Amino acid sequence: MLYQLLFSFADQFSAFNVFHYITVRTFIAFFTAFLLCWMWGPYFIQRLRDNQIGQAIREDGPQTHKKKAGTPTMGGGLILLSTLIPVLLWVDMLNPLVWAVLIVTWGFGAIGYIDDWMKVSKKNTKGLPGRIRLVGEFLISAGVVFVLVRWFGLSTKVHFPFFKNLNLDLGYLYIAFASLVIVGTANAVNLTDGLDGLAIVPVIISASTLGLFAYVSGHYAISSYLQIPHVIGAGELTPVAASIVAGSLGFLWYNAFPAQVFMGDVGSLSLGGFLGTMAVLTNNEILMLILGGVFVIEAVSVIMQVASFKLTGKRVFKMAPIHHHYELKGLTENKIIVRFWIISILLAILSLATLKLR
Repeated sequence: MLYQLLFSFADQFSAFNVFHYITVRTFIAFFTAFLLCWMWGPYFIQRLRDNQIGQAIREDGPQTHKKKAGTPTMGGGLILLSTLIPVLLWVDMLNPLVWAVLIVTWGFGAIGYIDDWMKVSKKNTKGLPGRIRLVGEFLISAGVVFVLVRWFGLSTKVHFPFFKNLNLDLGYLYIAFASLVIVGTANAVNLTDGLDGLAIVPVIISASTLGLFAYVSGHYAISSYLQIPHVIGAGELTPVAASIVAGSLGFLWYNAFPAQVFMGDVGSLSLGGFLGTMAVLTNNEILMLILGGVFVIEAVSVIMQVASFKLTGKRVFKMAPIHHHYELKGLTENKIIVRFWIISILLAILSLATLKLR
């Protein structure tokens, strides 16, 4: 909490008053996270190579992916480490919402780490059994949401985008709903992480958008003007989101096609958990279906494929998730990636439009 130390000297040095402003700390946290991730990247990747922590490729996957076997994975750890330091330096660590985001992000990251390590050590793509992984994710999510609802006044109302006064108070049932949002988002991001840079850019776009929502919902005057729910303390999530965005940008430097490193489950689950938690804390649970539309499409494609095969014995897609379907139809990896990025940007703009269309 370096900023609090600097701000304590504001009486002697008036220039230190700037550290009181969330916007200033957001920019500082952003550049701190990016520089850390960018500078540590080569060393981190080399350590992964030295320890033979390489990606295992699905046997039934596209044949073009065979050449990616052995590419260093678990690069999500680089994002987590490079974002934690600026958060500790430039964010109010007494804010319960900040702790909620960190617990879910790092908790899901720990589950992803175990999953990745099992895949690497056994040289296969099985990893941690799905049921155990989901139980762990739901326990972390439900525990965090319960504490916030019970002791810190987290709203149990679900708000619907495009409608000013349409909301539904779920009471304590909200804990289960919010947990489903967080876990669903995390696993949808995990399913999207299948091509070089495919998942990380939509994560950057979604985190940026949710960071803006956190700022406006935490600012009483702005939230009143826009007629959105005011969330006390939500503004402090803005520099946290900026750190995630910057750390992800630093990671993209090495993850862009052709990737030097993959984020692994430690990255996709933690980042997805972060997005889901931000959506919950800023009252944008339903909006996440729009903002995270790319992740939703990927997850739905898997559900449709599995359901269709079990019920009819036929497949809806050539392969799921849907980005593999387009690969097998002949689209190049780069074209698929960039088009998914474009869709993500369009959905983010649509989500931002809901701030006025109420």
